[in-house]
This record gives sequence, C-alpha cells and structure tokens, in this order.
Amino acid sequence: MFKVTGRTLQWLREKTWNVLMLAGIALLISGALSPLGTLVWWLREGAENLGLRKNRPQLLPAQQIAKTAAKSAYNNCYIIFLPGVGDFSADELAPGETFFLNRLQQFHPNCVTVADVFPYSAANKSLGGDRVMAPLWRFAHHPKAGLEIISVLIQIRNLWRFAISADPRYAPVYNQGIANSIINRMNAKAPLPASPAQPIKIILLGTSGGVQVSLGAATYLKKWLNAEITVVSLGGVFHGTNGFDASERVYHLRGERDSIQNIGGIVFPTRWLWNIASPYNQARLHGRYKEIKIGPQAHDGPKGYLGEEIASKNGTTYAGLTLEAVNKLPIWSSSRVR
Repeated sequence: MFKVTGRTLQWLREKTWNVLMLAGIALLISGALSPLGTLVWWLREGAENLGLRKNRPQLLPAQQIAKTAAKSAYNNCYIIFLPGVGDFSADELAPGETFFLNRLQQFHPNCVTVADVFPYSAANKSLGGDRVMAPLWRFAHHPKAGLEIISVLIQIRNLWRFAISADPRYAPVYNQGIANSIINRMNAKAPLPASPAQPIKIILLGTSGGVQVSLGAATYLKKWLNAEITVVSLGGVFHGTNGFDASERVYHLRGERDSIQNIGGIVFPTRWLWNIASPYNQARLHGRYKEIKIGPQAHDGPKGYLGEEIASKNGTTYAGLTLEAVNKLPIWSSSRVR
C-alpha cells in the first residue's frame, strides 16, 4: 500500500494543479469527518460515557504502585508538553523541542516531563497509526517524500482538531479524551496517588494550537484531579472560553516576529476586550492571565520559540531565549535547582 501511495504522490509532484486539487479535496473531507471521527471514538469508549464522564479515570491504588513510586514521591509537579499543528505523532520531538524540554527538566528535577501526548487525536494516536489516510500521512512524513504541500495538509488536518477543541458542540467530548490521555501518560511516567495530601502541580506547556487543547483539557484535569493547573503558552492561538476558570494562572509568551499568535484575538469574540464577561477577560481583569513579550521569536521554524538558530551574540539559540523566559515565571518555587 505504501509503494502504491508513493508512486501516486511522486506523479502528483510533477502536477502542481493536481496536488492543489488533492489538497482542496482533502481539506473538505478532513473537515467533514473530523467531528464524526471524534464522536465515533467516544461511542467506542462505552455507553456509560454518553452522559459525559464526571469521575476521573481510575488511578493506581497504593498497594499496586511499583518501587518507582518511592522515587516519584519526590516529584511535586508535572510538565505536560503539547506541540503545534505541524506535529505528526506523540513520540517524535523536533531537536529544538528536545533541547528545551531536557534543559527544563534539568532545571526542575522535581518535575516529571510528559511529552508523548498527541493533542490532535482524542485517542492519542499518531497520524501514521490505524487510520484510513495513514498511508498518505506516513508518506508525507517520510524524509524523501519531497512534497511540501503534504506538510501543509498535515497542518490543515490538525487545524480541524484544534477547531473541534474550541467548538462548544464537540469540545466536551474531544477535550475529555485529551485530558484522559494526559492523565494516563502522567501515571505512566510517575504513578499518581489516588488521594494526594497536597494538590498536584500541573504545568500545561504548549505551542500554537497545542495551547487551545491544553486549555480545553484543563477543565477536566481540574475535575478529576486534586491539582493546581498553570497554562504556559508559547505563541499560542486559543479561544477565550475553555480552561480559564480551571487554571490558577495562564501565561501567554509571545515573540516580536510572531504575527500568527494574534489570530486568536481576532477571530474569537471571547477574546475581544469589550466582551468583559468572557472567561478570558475575567482572568485578564483579575490578574490570572498575563501576556509577556520575550524576544525576537517567530511563530515557528528555526527562528521560532523552539528554534535552533543562534539568536544572540553570546550564542544563545531562540529555544534558549524561550527557556530563559519560561524559567523566570513565578511557578517554579518548589522545583527549581538551587
């Protein structure tokens, strides 16, 4: 199947208009099927979930926690990383993302870093998983594919999931799925106690569309866990409704060259300043939301928030500048290396 798809796309590479037509058709199909796929996934979870899950997912009882629990007892926070719409799967990070998260973990050893949640699938499945269009996505992700238009299709496909996370009709289903995946991966990294004495510190750290999904999941993480939730946006694009009431703080870090992050404030009425009653504006007015300019970063690429290009005379990369800004946030008091 992969060979057939490969030969077809190699032919399309020389037929620009055919590729553009394919992109348009795929865009329409993806948009039409996105909500359906999410609802089908929800039905497969079981009839008991149709009333929308009120209880948190099952956590490990104390007697079943392995020896790693002793080590995890020293952890007082979880850092959950949700990437932007160009992401392909839950188990692959760009070099800049890897550098950033590794260094963040070194600075805050009492935190557990979770970077294997795919924010554009309620079931946490990569695009190359068990899907109808999986051969197309796998070919597009192949380093020799040579079709930039397919990379655009991946972003378009993920943008539809971003839209579902913000759409009040489908958001409760989709965002619960993401929250469930987050808890499962947190539990796999370091077992979660069923009844923690102190609230668990959860830092949802996202780029681009991953911030919207983070905010969408925050509501259910707060319901299911005894948690103190902070959302850190690196040039995020997000709605002004979901997650603001559930989060202790939301920090939106933005670069001087990033015009894309402005889109959320333009297209979502809940972000308009005169919509005072919206959760976003209430958080802003009460000091629970803060925007911070952090440097010359663009939205993505080598000069993006997690880019590897050198950004300053002292040799610091764009990802390094972002790391410095994140480390300055007042959210690390009990986890920073002293």
